[in-house]
Amino acid sequence: MPHTRPALTVACATLWLYAASLGSALGAPSIEQWTSGPGVRTLFVAAPELPMLDIAVTFGAGSDRDVQLGGLSQLTHGLLSAGSEAMDADTVAEKFEEVGARYGYDVNLDYSRVSLRSLTEERLLEQALSTFVEILSRPGFPQKDFQRLKNQALTAIRDEQQRLDRIAGKAFYQAVYGAHPYAQPVSGSESSVQAIALEDVQAFQRRYMVAENAVIAIVGAVDTDQARRISEYIATRLPRGAKPAPVPPPQPASTSQYRYIPYPSQQSHVFLGQLGIARGDPDYFILYTGNHILGGGGFTSRLMKKIRQQMGLSYSVYSYFFPLQHKGPYMLGLQTRTDQAQQALDQALQLVRDYVDEGPSEEELELAKKSIIGGFPLRVDQNSDILAYLSLIGYYDLPLDYLDTFTTHIAGVTQADVRAAFRRHLHTDRMVKIVVGGPEKE
Repeated sequence: MPHTRPALTVACATLWLYAASLGSALGAPSIEQWTSGPGVRTLFVAAPELPMLDIAVTFGAGSDRDVQLGGLSQLTHGLLSAGSEAMDADTVAEKFEEVGARYGYDVNLDYSRVSLRSLTEERLLEQALSTFVEILSRPGFPQKDFQRLKNQALTAIRDEQQRLDRIAGKAFYQAVYGAHPYAQPVSGSESSVQAIALEDVQAFQRRYMVAENAVIAIVGAVDTDQARRISEYIATRLPRGAKPAPVPPPQPASTSQYRYIPYPSQQSHVFLGQLGIARGDPDYFILYTGNHILGGGGFTSRLMKKIRQQMGLSYSVYSYFFPLQHKGPYMLGLQTRTDQAQQALDQALQLVRDYVDEGPSEEELELAKKSIIGGFPLRVDQNSDILAYLSLIGYYDLPLDYLDTFTTHIAGVTQADVRAAFRRHLHTDRMVKIVVGGPEKE
């Protein structure tokens, strides 16, 4: 009789030891934490290799705070660089350009992030930082720039109305989230953006972009004392306010939904999914590993092997869990010929059902763990990657050792874990199904 079990036990133990050493030796930066100014949580990683500094201020000011004015957060953040009470847009751009600094922002469903990249030479950093803080603390919101950015937002929304993937994505979120703020796209709709007034932008900034609603992340070639001075400078100059009440959680669907949206095209976009998990869910690492096998592992995933390689129904097919403050979506997506859309949808759903029922093979699981663990250093090899993780850890209040223990968590996942977690979280009889593309149905 072959000695399979001891060999697998040795392999798992070896993988766990490799993951633990990899997390500490290669992939995981050392994170420091403190409180700045009026209680702003600050996370810092020293990265002395290059004379650069990356800073991000994260606010609980995502599109879930837009309420009836979809696109409000996006428009507000876009207007920050249009100037302050003391500088117009050209002056702000010149101030950053003169010292080689880069300013940016992004908005998602849960939070917004305003970022700065600067060289660490004292004169250059001082000007970049003072300009950054000026537009955060005293934004000007000029009327002419407000109207210009509003028109740009409307143009972008109209362009998205011609893109099947955007139409399908919006329909998917609306079906999954119903009346919840997550149902509304970050960009808003044509009618919601039309309704936004300059006073709404000003009120949004005063309500949400305050010290009590902020997290600071710093990565770069400064020591702890310098990082503390920088975070203190930012935190003490942010507007003051109150931390807003949390957005209520979405309600899970009790039945399945199907929506077909005709569109004159030869290709269809297909989305399938439901509510998934929230950030910090104890099953996150199990589901992440299990989904790598189902649809997150590229050409090695079950969905890709069946839907693309064996059946030729789609060039690309994927699935993922997208954790948010509340339950984010589990989403499966593919693109196919319109005459194959129903077949591709049926096959994809059946593969998910089979996987929920049976779970992965031991071979699939070990290959997935090796792939995830081996690729982990590439996830934190840039300062911008580390900065994004610090923002994530700070905003969602994840453990400070999140990166240290990432690979160890992955290495410990078992077949039984995956089967149990997928059965807990995925309900194939209640899934949303969206198909966009094809003729009007009679």
